[in-house]
Amino acid sequence: MPPDPATADLLGAVSRTFSLSIRCLPRRLRAPMEVAYLLARTSDTIADTPGPAADVRLHRLDDFRALVRSPAAADLVAAIHRDVVPGHAGERALVAALPHVLARFAALSAADRADTLDLLDEIVAGQAGDLRAFADPGRIAALPDAAALEAYAHAVAGSVGEWWTRICCRHLPRYARLPERELVPLGESLGRGLQLVNILRDMPEDLRAGRCYLPHDELAAAGVDPQRLRAEPALAQPVFDRWAARARDHLAAGRDYIRAVRPWRVRFACYVPWRLAEKTLDLMLIAPPLSTPVRVKVSRGAVRATLLGGLAAAVSDRPLRG
Repeated sequence: MPPDPATADLLGAVSRTFSLSIRCLPRRLRAPMEVAYLLARTSDTIADTPGPAADVRLHRLDDFRALVRSPAAADLVAAIHRDVVPGHAGERALVAALPHVLARFAALSAADRADTLDLLDEIVAGQAGDLRAFADPGRIAALPDAAALEAYAHAVAGSVGEWWTRICCRHLPRYARLPERELVPLGESLGRGLQLVNILRDMPEDLRAGRCYLPHDELAAAGVDPQRLRAEPALAQPVFDRWAARARDHLAAGRDYIRAVRPWRVRFACYVPWRLAEKTLDLMLIAPPLSTPVRVKVSRGAVRATLLGGLAAAVSDRPLRG
């Protein structure tokens, strides 16, 4: 499928970092990666736009799932356009462009469409479960246990790592030094680690919205009532630290994934988000977000250094040494 300037513009509007990674990929990977990312980002926008009530957003997620599985129905698109009006200009443009993105999706190969449909089913199920778990923003709810948090991280990100690996193995001969059956779990772990880092970084903001992704049973064992976390988030620090270590373990598997990949363009595309996640974890050790009012953010200089490191990692394992 030929490149599409409109799709590239949408990518740049909603994710500068991922847009850069996509531009670096081999040409044959760009269309499925672009389309899948934009569809997943659309469902994320539907789930996270704060205006509509949770039950309305659940209905619009159902509409979205129906749209990607069948020819576009004008009433479903119209319902999404009516109810989902994000504050971010790029996300508004993305929602408005849904018919165009769906047309691009329909033009993918049958195998890529099938894998992407499975991916979107997992992502939407995770987002819908998230909306149900945190339906009342006035009261902090916590996920029940570690299995629930790991399942959520798998649904919205670990599944992406699995999908990415299958797409790359299909389109690129000799994609990796490991067989696909060994590579897929490493890709899943990389995606899960990236999501856990995002969850930990965003925890203060999520607590203000009534969301606590740290497991309730682990908080209870530490003597912490989730309802106290909005005023005293630092009480959760011991549990936070355990999950930061868990995220680090997942990212260690991600390092093994990148080492196994052969094409230099894909290595670069995988290295950049992986390394930025590692740097974010390092920053959270220096300035824990639960006790610091400033949001953890990798500096522009560190991003530039990561891009340079990605060029080195594209051709050498040296930047990937643990």
